[in-house]
Amino acid sequence: MPGSISFTASVSLACLAIVAALLGGCGGNEAGSPQAAVEIGGPSGTELAADQTLHVGNGTGPQTLDPHRAEGVPSANILRDLFEGLTIEAPDGSIVPGVAKSWDISADGLVYTFHLHDDAKWSNGDPLTAEDFVFSLRRSTDPATMSHYSSILEPIVNAMEVITGEKSPEELGVEALDALTLVIRLQRPTAYLLGLLTHSTTYPVHRASVGQYGNQFAREGRLIGNGAYTLDEWVVQSHIKLIRNKFYRDNAATTIDSVYYYSIENQDAELKRFRADELDITEEIPYQQLPWIRENLADQLVISPYLGSYYFGFNMTREPFKNNLQLRRALSLAIDRDIITSRITNAGEIPAYGWVPQMAGYKQVASEWAGWTQAERNAEAQRLYSEAGYSIDKPLKIELLYNTSANHKRLSVAIASMWKQTLGVETKLLNQEWKVFLATRKLMKITQIFRAGWIGDYNDVFTFAQLMHSANEMNHSGYSSSRYDELIERAADETDLQARADFLNQAEHVLLEDMPIIPIYFYVSKHLIKSWVGGRQPNIMDHHYTKNFYILQH
Repeated sequence: MPGSISFTASVSLACLAIVAALLGGCGGNEAGSPQAAVEIGGPSGTELAADQTLHVGNGTGPQTLDPHRAEGVPSANILRDLFEGLTIEAPDGSIVPGVAKSWDISADGLVYTFHLHDDAKWSNGDPLTAEDFVFSLRRSTDPATMSHYSSILEPIVNAMEVITGEKSPEELGVEALDALTLVIRLQRPTAYLLGLLTHSTTYPVHRASVGQYGNQFAREGRLIGNGAYTLDEWVVQSHIKLIRNKFYRDNAATTIDSVYYYSIENQDAELKRFRADELDITEEIPYQQLPWIRENLADQLVISPYLGSYYFGFNMTREPFKNNLQLRRALSLAIDRDIITSRITNAGEIPAYGWVPQMAGYKQVASEWAGWTQAERNAEAQRLYSEAGYSIDKPLKIELLYNTSANHKRLSVAIASMWKQTLGVETKLLNQEWKVFLATRKLMKITQIFRAGWIGDYNDVFTFAQLMHSANEMNHSGYSSSRYDELIERAADETDLQARADFLNQAEHVLLEDMPIIPIYFYVSKHLIKSWVGGRQPNIMDHHYTKNFYILQH
């Protein structure tokens, strides 16, 4: 059930520091004593455990396992095991062949011809063909599917016209030349296409199952996939169990027999289950326990760069933020990102004064006040707040929505404290379970400010830039700027890499000037991983396939 916290009490600067310190460093004794050392891998250090069952914390339960309708990291983690695209990612994040064993690219970069493995099958033994990909890409762009990510397929010929209903799905630029040869035609060269094809929006779905069950095909007892695992059990708010797919083309090289994905929204509870050996991998770690973890579980703590931005979104379609740039800027300026990243998250996150994380070939953008002191930012925030029509006697009263999570709660409480201290804002914190949160966030008539995070769908700046285009399904702020859209569209059509980067850079400047969102920090991935889990390598996307893992004797 949704919960709420009213944050209206006066907080002094000293109290703010105490709040931040408490959020960042308390509870060390709650975790207990360190685990006893165990011999990993037997005498040789490489011997496998007899029981190859993996237990993974997944943060929250997915709202669906339909790859064309799912959204969020929890769903994506599971879908990578259940389905396989034309391309996949190696453990280090590099793009390698998936269902397609090879491909040819035309000299002009507009035609990709994929050659499929001849032993690719569905989990019921049916052969997997190029026509399955044609059907699935058409389904993914069909407005009737109600995909949340269909716009990322925009480079394909006629994709946007299909998505907007101007053309039929049959006019999408995809074709099966024969059972094992798929052609994808693009409207312009797209250097990141092979990376994009690892996304669930491009996964094949079983035609007969969709024909029989419609959009309800991705359920226990019905779901037929083509990945290394198949769905065995789905207990809502508890776990999802996957087992080896004996028909998977590379099953002989797979070691893990079954994997459990647990729905655990409370990071403190997840840590306890990890320490009790009920989990092999955690989805997150509790902020306030990080000092204790570093002291006692350092050899199992894995922190790595992660291509993502944590932010708050304004509802740009309604008051009080519609047509009130001063108010939006005031709230952004009043957030002390250094306190957040050094005292609350404290795992190496980088304060964000721009939208796009640092990426190769792109000049990172930051707001003009990024180099100011926090005192200077607060003074400007107070001036803008007054210009926006608010004061201590007439405070802004707002609701901040976040999905249920101890970490999100701690951060939201701290930011509400900063707003109260600097501006006198009265913030009501509302938390909702993940599925409800996603539905509420899309209803722009309800939300005012919402927590969000964007993890790159592929390793290219465009995955961030495209999100804020006015036609993007995931633009939950309702941001609409003709100038921004024009720059994004020009970048999409540009073949010169430097000119393309310049358009994207200009677009980000426009975005930060309009401020429909508040960037908070750039992510790092943070997991606890048992020493007996092998085959897992950190990568910038934090994408992993269970088929690459193995469990050592312990």
